[in-house]
Amino acid sequence: MIQDDILQYRESMAELIDRIRGSLDPANRIVEREHLEHLMAEPDFWSDTARAERITKQLRVVSGPLEQFDRLSAKVEDWVELGQLALQEGDAELLRNQVKEAEAILSELRSLELTLILQGPYDHESALLTLHAGAGGTEAQDWVEMLLRMYLRWAEHRGFQTRIIDELPGEEAGLKSVSVEVKGENAFGFLRAERGVHRLVRISPFDASGRRHTSFASVEVVPDIEDDESIEIRPEDLRVDTYRASGAGGQHINKTESAVRITHLPTGIVVSCQSERSQHSNRETAMKMLLGKLAELKEREWEQKMAEVRGIQTDIGWGSQIRSYVFQPYTVVRDHRTRFEVGNVQAVMDGEIDGFIEAYLQGEARGSLTPEEADS
Repeated sequence: MIQDDILQYRESMAELIDRIRGSLDPANRIVEREHLEHLMAEPDFWSDTARAERITKQLRVVSGPLEQFDRLSAKVEDWVELGQLALQEGDAELLRNQVKEAEAILSELRSLELTLILQGPYDHESALLTLHAGAGGTEAQDWVEMLLRMYLRWAEHRGFQTRIIDELPGEEAGLKSVSVEVKGENAFGFLRAERGVHRLVRISPFDASGRRHTSFASVEVVPDIEDDESIEIRPEDLRVDTYRASGAGGQHINKTESAVRITHLPTGIVVSCQSERSQHSNRETAMKMLLGKLAELKEREWEQKMAEVRGIQTDIGWGSQIRSYVFQPYTVVRDHRTRFEVGNVQAVMDGEIDGFIEAYLQGEARGSLTPEEADS
């Protein structure tokens, strides 16, 4: 009965509010907010622009969840009062509206709870996403293009801005590799759940015999940051190469060596950019990508320390296979770290991957991620 649903929703909201309050720690967060506001009130606050921008961003990160929690708490109180009235009066129309409103409130509460899980040093930053084709030839390159579409759709649903900054087309179809800038708060925190090898099983449209093929693509995600005082990049540690850009863009990009490739000699990290028209702009973007990759190494050290604190063993290497997308002989997308799976493959390919991301982040927070072997 709808009355029972109303009571269940009320219990669910109360449980979520309590969990969020515990994660949020409002008292300490308010103290931190007041400290940051005090710093911003100093007369010479904007004399150091970089510091001012860091503090302003930090204040937004601290204040945002507080304001959202206060707003949702008030919304829950109003909902409970109106729901009680609807139950007393037996107003069927009002009760139906209350059910719809409850679903919306619970969705917002779960989203806030997920945001509070993001505790990594770069989790609140934008992200740089890079996809590489693995074993499988043209089929794997087509798989990269399919994954690119999936992530672009997901980013659009989330309200993130995206821009392709580097791509290498496949010889027959698809892409050998592609790098995308994903702009928005918490983009890196969410997308780092996608790092690893993604496996595709389907009847290949490129095989005239109609045989089933297995292909692989790797997903790399690094934070998109402007500066990090703890990371030093020395000019003598860099090798910079220029070359003619390939792919879409007209004749201009093929006539000038505007594309830039930078190698960080101490780590062997290589980044490249060819999306801009000038070599200078491509170099700036490539340097930002390099900073992100170096920051990501630091992020992985933090993840390993957290895993050790939780007393679990975790493989955070580049080569780990994290998810299988099976199109034939049956349809399922299964994450091998969380066991979360969805039967509607098309919905996943249309960008509906929040369930996978949430399951990973919650599993990470609980220390319950245990990789399994993928079926052949």
